[in-house]
Amino acid sequence: MMLIIFLLLGLAIGSFLNVLVYRLRFAEEFLWDRSKCPHCQHMIRWYDNVPLLSFILLKFRCRDCKEKISFQYPLVEIFTGIIFALIGYFFFNLENTATWLTTFYYLLISGALIAILVYDWLYMEIPGEVLWVAISIAIAYNLQADWASFGNISSLGGAGILGVRTYAGALAAFGAFLFFFLLSTLSREKWMGMGDSYLVILLGLFVGFPEILLALFLAFFLGSIYGIIMIVIGKKKMKSQLPFAPFLVMGTFVTLFFFEQIMTWYLGLFL
Repeated sequence: MMLIIFLLLGLAIGSFLNVLVYRLRFAEEFLWDRSKCPHCQHMIRWYDNVPLLSFILLKFRCRDCKEKISFQYPLVEIFTGIIFALIGYFFFNLENTATWLTTFYYLLISGALIAILVYDWLYMEIPGEVLWVAISIAIAYNLQADWASFGNISSLGGAGILGVRTYAGALAAFGAFLFFFLLSTLSREKWMGMGDSYLVILLGLFVGFPEILLALFLAFFLGSIYGIIMIVIGKKKMKSQLPFAPFLVMGTFVTLFFFEQIMTWYLGLFL
């Protein structure tokens, strides 16, 4: 039952993220203005704004102008629902109030990452308004988590100072930023955009070290597979630019949920 709640919450937030991406692009107010059709500009009725369900009932078309509704909208809603359900499954325990703040934090940053993913996929840019707010939240959460840990010294065990979230996050963020900054600078942003250098700061703060290493490896792996497929089917050329933030975000999500399982499998190959 709890997973269904997280799934439905994700569908609703996914609908909001679609609106956020569109209005950030066109500098519109996204908190109070009602949603409208991007084609005919007619205000969308409340009963046509139910996540996923309205898309199906309207048969993928606007009720007023009959123009097709982009599949971006239901895909983002479904993807957000799945991510939220996974967060609920891995991190939330109704009986343990200590997990509530952690879960809320993961939901918040995941929503920001999905917005960045969609925005970069559509416009080849990373929205700074979302990115820097998310970075600030990540720093604040890591500091809060460490403060709570120091309240119980035994919780640190023998991990040492680099085991706490702030230092692990800072190490991951700085290392990833330096690597991407060099790629961007040396190539004059032909290999990597500077926006990606700032994005990996957030990813490092979010997953920490050494998890960031797997996240980046998966991002390059997924990006390479996608690029090869696009070249084979004739959609892209060798010198074509691709949005890389979506692959960074996907690699981060996989790492967030399955880091231990992947590392156990990988190390098992050598044992």
